[in-house]
Amino acid sequence: MGLALLALGLVMIVEGLVYALAPSLIEDLLEALRQIPLEARRLLGFAVLTGGVFFLWLASVLGALDGL
Repeated sequence: MGLALLALGLVMIVEGLVYALAPSLIEDLLEALRQIPLEARRLLGFAVLTGGVFFLWLASVLGALDGL
């Protein structure tokens, strides 16, 4: 449970920084996403998901999660 809260907190920090420091960039990003076909967005989401799982696995292998 602690690991899930840690992950959620880190995501919230990164998301909050983007909205706080560059709110107009979000508008441009959303417009650019609307230009990408649905299937390409789905593939991009799957690639990011896979990358996230890989990084969690790598952190586990390197022992970064042992203290949690």
